Amino acid sequence: MLASLPPVLYSRDQTRALDATLIAGGLAGLELMQRAASAAWSAVQQRWSRHDGMTVLCGAGNNAGDGYLLACLAQAAGWQVSILTLSAPERLQGDAALAWQQARDAGVDIAPWQAGSELTGVLVDAMLGTGLQGAVRPGYGAAIEALNRSGCPVLALDVPSGLDADCGVPLGAVVQATATVTFISVKPGLLTGQGPDCCGELLFAPLVESLPDSVAATMELLLPERWRSCLAPRARSAHKGRYGHLVLVGGGPGMGGAIMLAAEAALHSGAGKISVATAPEHVAPLLARHPEIMVHGLADAAELGGLLQHADALVVGPGLGRSAWAQQCLAACIAADLPRVFDADALNLLARMPRPPALGARSIVTPHPTEAARVLGCATADVSQDRLQTTLRLVELLDCHAVLKGAGSLVASPVSAGLLPALCSAGNPGMAVGGMGDVLSGLLGALLAQRVPAAQAARYAVLVHAQAGDHLARRVGEVGLMASEMAPVIRGVLNQRGVV
Repeated sequence: MLASLPPVLYSRDQTRALDATLIAGGLAGLELMQRAASAAWSAVQQRWSRHDGMTVLCGAGNNAGDGYLLACLAQAAGWQVSILTLSAPERLQGDAALAWQQARDAGVDIAPWQAGSELTGVLVDAMLGTGLQGAVRPGYGAAIEALNRSGCPVLALDVPSGLDADCGVPLGAVVQATATVTFISVKPGLLTGQGPDCCGELLFAPLVESLPDSVAATMELLLPERWRSCLAPRARSAHKGRYGHLVLVGGGPGMGGAIMLAAEAALHSGAGKISVATAPEHVAPLLARHPEIMVHGLADAAELGGLLQHADALVVGPGLGRSAWAQQCLAACIAADLPRVFDADALNLLARMPRPPALGARSIVTPHPTEAARVLGCATADVSQDRLQTTLRLVELLDCHAVLKGAGSLVASPVSAGLLPALCSAGNPGMAVGGMGDVLSGLLGALLAQRVPAAQAARYAVLVHAQAGDHLARRVGEVGLMASEMAPVIRGVLNQRGVV
């Protein structure tokens, strides 16, 4: 009835198409509603078995139908149940109307929502679901705000009311659920942007054994069993050259920490040799921290060309700065025919160019939302409004793979890669600290140096980075988690030592 999250995600419209296809294939719509209600009741029993009361807030569509049938199940189990309606039940159509009739015939208490309506027990959000079009209307907004103030546990059905199911953006007042049970498919907006904050615990009820092949998914959910084979077991006869020479370029004057974090992550991620090209003042601290790293002080960026001739992969940007020296370093890196990661100030410098160059299918860019906005020439708020489209725009503009960092990081590749965009649901708020992006760039570079193709490296690195953050948070807590603690944990994830 409840299942683990599936490997692919479907948009709101795709989910509606799935629903319609299932019904056209002979599965009654009311049967789907009954299955959804049963799954929701199972979630209630598992989480709030000590309660014996429920208040269901029902809107005007099929989401309300799920709520009416859930109320029937709770009342049949002996719970004290009331339904508060935000739309006249007589206006319901189709299966939702049949569900209302079942609740009415079962004797469930049904009354219109009013500002002073009592909210007790387990509260069920069956108001809007995926049916929301545009901004939340005032009447629904008042009910949502009352629900959020109640202090009671809240179960949202399918999608928290007020949340854009595709983008994870609130469209006005939005339910802050304790748990959300989503039906048929997992929608991307539940896992990215502000979606995770609104959903609480996310539960999945597939309702059917398999989905129709006629409806294509919108993106992939990054799962370890799909990507952990990116790194093959090491041969006993292996030597360091087999695992590549990674060059990291960054650390302008006064900014040595970022390149140090990136290099340390790369060192723990399996690259055979690591060189760092940085401002001369950072040579001694880097060598003192990690003598395994070959450090080159670049007084003149022109010296970089010779080093890149011996590289198998390249990371440019952490702590690079935006000086003339930084611009010269970036120019040399753009000219290098290597698998490459462009991060941090490399992206800020690209954004200054009248027309950023096509970086190619062996390159990966890793912006956070503000860097993405600079590259695309838009506002950061525009990025947050549609993270998937932002990621796809980066791919199109720069002709490379793109990682849009943040809650529910996204990865997209050129069409030639033949891969769906991917979403990472792992990770935690403790990772929202300085240096985490530098760690990711070092991990990415190490995978590229080990000959993992860029499309696969981008997806696997994002997943490993997030899982390492989760493992570290379980060990030390989210508050005060530091980027400098990540590298050894990443090594554990890559070696699959009880972490993945």
